[in-house]
Amino acid sequence: MNRITIADLWLRFYLKFCLFFSDIFRVNEHSLYQMEYRKQATTQDNNTRSLPLRLLLFLAGLVVATTLFAVALDIPAERPGSAIPLEIPVRPMAAEPQPTRPSANPEPLLVTIRSGDTLSGIFDKVGINQRELHRVLKQKKARQTLRTIQPGKQLSFLLGKENQLQTLSYAIDPTQTLEMHRDGDGFRATIIQHPLERRMRFASGVINSSLFLAAKKAGLSHKITMEMADIFGWDIDLALDIRSGDQFSVLYEDLYRDGEKIRSGNILAAEFTNRGKNYAAIRYTNPEGRSGYYSPDGMRMRKAFRRTPVEFSRISSRFGKRYHPILNRMRAHRGVDYAAPTGTPIRATSSGKVVHKGRKGGYGKTIILKHGKRYNTLYAHMSRYGKGIRAGKMVKQGQIIGYVGQSGSATGPHLHYEFRIDGVHRNPLTVRLPKALPIDKKYRDDFKAAAEKMLARIEQHKGILVAQLSRQKAE
Repeated sequence: MNRITIADLWLRFYLKFCLFFSDIFRVNEHSLYQMEYRKQATTQDNNTRSLPLRLLLFLAGLVVATTLFAVALDIPAERPGSAIPLEIPVRPMAAEPQPTRPSANPEPLLVTIRSGDTLSGIFDKVGINQRELHRVLKQKKARQTLRTIQPGKQLSFLLGKENQLQTLSYAIDPTQTLEMHRDGDGFRATIIQHPLERRMRFASGVINSSLFLAAKKAGLSHKITMEMADIFGWDIDLALDIRSGDQFSVLYEDLYRDGEKIRSGNILAAEFTNRGKNYAAIRYTNPEGRSGYYSPDGMRMRKAFRRTPVEFSRISSRFGKRYHPILNRMRAHRGVDYAAPTGTPIRATSSGKVVHKGRKGGYGKTIILKHGKRYNTLYAHMSRYGKGIRAGKMVKQGQIIGYVGQSGSATGPHLHYEFRIDGVHRNPLTVRLPKALPIDKKYRDDFKAAAEKMLARIEQHKGILVAQLSRQKAE
């Protein structure tokens, strides 16, 4: 930069130098020509062949200026007051980039699954070759799990060089995680089990208007409330029998993982007081791993028939003669009508075979089930049928077979339910249903010990609750 400044000064000097000599030449040019004219003829011939004086002077000045200019360029300028450099410094040559290598503890790449995502599309977004996906799906465990990925869950990818997949993780549920680890050119699949911490809980309540409101006030989740209704639904008609003042107590589990509640577990024991009559149920798992609910005397809570096919509805018309609102005359009513909103699920009251599915006169959309040799149940006025229900198919007790509607001769949405024994209509509300089966004899002693323990815990918790309420009233 300093050299450019000095060179610029010498260039200006050079131009002035040339102009100086040019001016001198112009001043003396006339006198020089007169002198030359007076010379002899021989001298004129020699001068004619020589270079003009102006040209000689110009060349001499050029040589001197060029020499000075060259010297000036070699002079280093280190004065503190030198001009600001104009040149751009040359960058040093950058080292050749090395290929990216995975760190010792690389961070996993998390991908949240969205609605409509496919495994192939996710691999493309991450930049993983589809051949890697093919290798992953060769494993049976991975193929069964990853083909049913659910929106909202996450896939975790650990990548190596050139986006080569090293590890893939997918949380199946809070208790299980699928992990894929590279093994040569393929992958090894492992299902990791996460044990959950079980914490016992107790709740108790009094029903004033509805079971749901009382359960919510007691702090029960919807799952536990529905499970309690299902347990006692074999003995208590939750649409007809519930009364203000009825009570319930429940001993159940909450499941935790790493200190965080995952969900409610199973009911361990429960009591229900309906119209002054006490019912109790204990969950028992036999040595073979089969679980069920039993009364304290060892009888199964699950009976051959449920009392009601529609949960938490109200009875709008009972069994017997009644005035038909459409026919405008008295007519025998051979079933029970349960009023419920359109779309309310209808469940089979017992396991059986579908012998009729379709329209049936004033019944509208109807399903008839056959249970063994003696029993039949009829469900009418449906809005639509359950998924996969067809004539000749077996259904399980509690399975959804249709939805409440008002097809056929109906003035509003409700379910018409009939119960027949040997082809004769019986009142579903009062008919004697087949008795429940007792627990196997080989498990009775073990069950008795477990039942006494659970019922004692319920009594203990009830006593603590009463004491707390007493203290609160005293305060």
